Amino acid sequence: MMQRDTLPPALFRLGFRPFFIAGALLATLAIPIWIAALTGAIAWQPAGGWLGWHRHEMLFGFAGAIIAGFLLTAVQNWTGVPGPRGKPLMALAGLWLAARVAWLGSAPMWLLLPLELAFLPALAFFIGRSLISVRQSRNYPVLGVLVLLAVADLLVMLGLTLGDDSLARQGNQGALWLIAALIGIVGGRVIPFFTRNGLSLAAAAEPLPWLDNLLLGGSILIALTMFAGPALSPTPWLASIFIVLGVGHLCRLARWYNPGIWKVPLLWSLHLAYGWLAIACLAMACWHLGWHMTFSQATHLLALGGMSGIILAMIARVSLGHTGRPLQAPAVMTVAFVLINLAVPVRIWLPAVSVPGALWLAAAAWTVAFGLFVWHYVPILSRPRPDGGPG
Repeated sequence: MMQRDTLPPALFRLGFRPFFIAGALLATLAIPIWIAALTGAIAWQPAGGWLGWHRHEMLFGFAGAIIAGFLLTAVQNWTGVPGPRGKPLMALAGLWLAARVAWLGSAPMWLLLPLELAFLPALAFFIGRSLISVRQSRNYPVLGVLVLLAVADLLVMLGLTLGDDSLARQGNQGALWLIAALIGIVGGRVIPFFTRNGLSLAAAAEPLPWLDNLLLGGSILIALTMFAGPALSPTPWLASIFIVLGVGHLCRLARWYNPGIWKVPLLWSLHLAYGWLAIACLAMACWHLGWHMTFSQATHLLALGGMSGIILAMIARVSLGHTGRPLQAPAVMTVAFVLINLAVPVRIWLPAVSVPGALWLAAAAWTVAFGLFVWHYVPILSRPRPDGGPG
């Protein structure tokens, strides 16, 4: 163990600390910026325009930071191999930040391209080095999905460079379903485990490897069809894949469920978010079949309900556990979990029935939800563990 006087600053002792703060801060700022841009209140244009910025940064900026923070910490626990800390972690976080500033500031392509395209490969290097050093093949799919995310980012940047919005959209949509694949991998491990521990149950629901593999393979297949383009137009045969994914995720939820979760905000928030993932799959099936659902609605069910909901729930719990604090979230985080889940129907369905101000209300709910996390967790994430541990 490192001596106390040789430890790096608390913020850079483990990957979850800087990246959870960075991702949550971006989440808190990005939606108000997006709304301001829609109303014409912002004069300048970021690289690729405001729509291109919104699509990309919610995935590769916001979600990318959280994925980095979670995996850098989780892989260290899985393998026992120390992850980057101190200066290497500072450099990785600095690279992420530089790409965000360059994109928003419409930097020239000679600068934006290397900054943006370097982050995910650098992250994959740290993750892969740890996994391969101990030959932990069980977790190689995580590395594979991370590499595919880098490919998705490359597609987006090629689209930006060539002025091809369709290509950029294919990369972004493929990335969203790769994130869904990661949610399936990680959620399948931690949600039953957290449920068992949080409710003091005798045992967690046993995994079903065939179902785990089916959901992972199906999500990757969908991402690849997004890369190629067919999934971006109504394609009836793809509906069957989305139905299988939706039903599979619902089966998982049913196996994990215990009525006691409703007494524990750190649990029901995870279960609800995973439920939105399942509903998003079924909604996408409906769109492919032409059944009263738009592509945007199905996409936002996944991005807002599934991805963002599970991110908020996960970082609220992981930040406590890995800083040596009791697994009892601040009371206001219950408000945050309620708001992020209310934002989903407000954003998805109220605009469809012409409810005035629905988009503003959803944006406000999102912003307050992540703002509450920032307010209460930045002090936790930026200070040493109260037990004196190195994490």
